[in-house]
Amino acid sequence: MQYNSLDAALIEKLKEIVGSENVITDPERIGDYSHDEFSQEEIRRMPEAVVKPLDTDQVCRVVRLANERCIPLTPRGGGTGLCGGCVPIFGGIVLSLEKMNRVIEVDADNLMAVVEAGVTLRQFYAEIEGTGLFFPPHPGDESAMIGGLIATNAGGARAVKYGVIRNYIRGIELVLSDGTVTAIGGKLMKSSTGYSLINLLIGSEGTLGIITRATISLTPPPEAMYTLVVPFAALEDAIKTVPLILRNRIIPMAVEFMDRTAISIAEHHLNKTWPCREGQAHLMFILDAPSTDELLRLSQKVAGICMANGALDVFVADERSKQKNILEIRSLIYEAMRAHMLEILDLTVPPAAIADFVGAVRAVERDFGTWLPTYGHAADGNVHIHIMQARWENGSWLSIDGWKEMYPAIRKRLHDVARSFDGIISGEHGIGLVKKEFMHAFLDRAQLSLMQSIKKAFDPHGILNPGKLFPD
Repeated sequence: MQYNSLDAALIEKLKEIVGSENVITDPERIGDYSHDEFSQEEIRRMPEAVVKPLDTDQVCRVVRLANERCIPLTPRGGGTGLCGGCVPIFGGIVLSLEKMNRVIEVDADNLMAVVEAGVTLRQFYAEIEGTGLFFPPHPGDESAMIGGLIATNAGGARAVKYGVIRNYIRGIELVLSDGTVTAIGGKLMKSSTGYSLINLLIGSEGTLGIITRATISLTPPPEAMYTLVVPFAALEDAIKTVPLILRNRIIPMAVEFMDRTAISIAEHHLNKTWPCREGQAHLMFILDAPSTDELLRLSQKVAGICMANGALDVFVADERSKQKNILEIRSLIYEAMRAHMLEILDLTVPPAAIADFVGAVRAVERDFGTWLPTYGHAADGNVHIHIMQARWENGSWLSIDGWKEMYPAIRKRLHDVARSFDGIISGEHGIGLVKKEFMHAFLDRAQLSLMQSIKKAFDPHGILNPGKLFPD
């Protein structure tokens, strides 16, 4: 695909549409829009302009102009992605939705909210907190924006009980590649009317259209919630306990597994203390229930199953402050390692295969003489593996010899291992730029061909987030 560059006249047209203060061309200022949170700076690409529309009409006019002039257009939310999904590979325009940040409506009667794409997760939680409603997903970084969460079908720890973002999106306002705006779905719980375009768009990473508004399903909040931390002598013992709990008809809000070293790094980073010191591996459960009595019963049952299967102890956090401390340490393991990390993978395997899969990751670690800290969502098969350039020993970071040469071979080997367990590339981060090379290994030619045909139908000129998802 041959793209055109922006000229002075086109820059002026963009300023006419959104206002001169909402068009950035200064190289010092547009650098912030050249990357996301992926750890390696080599993937950065500078856009020619950053455009910040204020409403859907302005989005339509910018997209129409880009389509007419064949200018690549990269939509951007909070920039919190981990796979280069909003990197403007071909320059052109970065369309930042950050100023479209209104919560338009919280409809308590229908248990739904209508929001613009630039609303952050933090803002959304705050807006609905006083309404007696609850948004169950918690994908992680609360500066992520709703449009980006939909575009990547973000998941998070609570997916085991409440599902991922896809399960809560009832309607989408979409700007197509020619500037046409269409509204798909709405305040509806059921629809069997034609193809499910809404599910096609969720997870499409901005390659099929620009999401400008969403209708989101909410629920009543849980009456009571506990967090349990359960240490085990070995990671494999911890992971093997999870199916036993699920088969006992207990569905926790979240089940996380992590090793003690990863926890200690986050403790050091935050200057906070994890509630348990013993064991090499820990499970973290978040349980919710309609009453405190029911929550106590569930907690006792989970504790009993864990202790019967090798747990060293069970710590119950029944106060909000203690729960917040635990969740913050778990949530910021990635941030604590980030400066010494090459990449975080979110390979996903069938849940029953997690223990064996982690064992295979340990074998890769030994074969390469490296360190691959591994943790993740123990009940849904989503495993986060960090490929590191340094290891944590005795409270400090030590460089791993030969990491630059080993990196490509390690990441290929880990993906090969995931394939051998009938796994997939990504459970929640998306494909973006940095994972697209593995698409042909996990999806057959028929699937890739269908996806590329869909892309062509939605975006004939290929202007929307070009260079993402599909292998070159």
